[in-house]
Amino acid sequence: MRKVLIIFAHPKFEHSDVNFQLINAVKDLENVTIRDLYELYPDFTINIQEEQEILFEHEVVIFQHPFYWYSCPPLLKQWIDLVLEFGWAYGPGGVYLKNKYLLNAITSGGSQEVYSHEGRNRFTLEEFLRPFEQTAYLCWMRYLPPFHIGGTHQIQVDELQRKARAYRELVLQLRDEKEISIPYLQKT
Repeated sequence: MRKVLIIFAHPKFEHSDVNFQLINAVKDLENVTIRDLYELYPDFTINIQEEQEILFEHEVVIFQHPFYWYSCPPLLKQWIDLVLEFGWAYGPGGVYLKNKYLLNAITSGGSQEVYSHEGRNRFTLEEFLRPFEQTAYLCWMRYLPPFHIGGTHQIQVDELQRKARAYRELVLQLRDEKEISIPYLQKT
């Protein structure tokens, strides 16, 4: 059984029914740790050593966040900049994340359709997430396709419940499966 670390960053969590349901779906799972960055570091003063120690203990890392201006909220970006240090996460001696899994679990107001070459945003979600993929590559991690819930401003309750169950199933699969296969997200 792998240990899963969810690095959660939502500056307005109290206004996000979708992220609330996602967190609720996984908060009781054994070997799953949730780190709410805005709760832990409201002043943006990140305890780098503590975060690195927690990262080191987990085999799977999930960045769960809303899709803010085609990226992540500022505290998650700062966390990445500070915690994934040269000589620790990458570069000479930077092997502490090697072979761990990384993926983004993101929510967006825009639907899946707007994240296409023909859509309003002109690029696919995967293209917008390339910096995360490159971060994983630089840190010798295995990057997995994102888990995405789009159209969050208009999502119906039954659809949200289905997506929350799919997220829970994903986390369980990442925790329990001997071999992680990429097509795990197709059923969402």
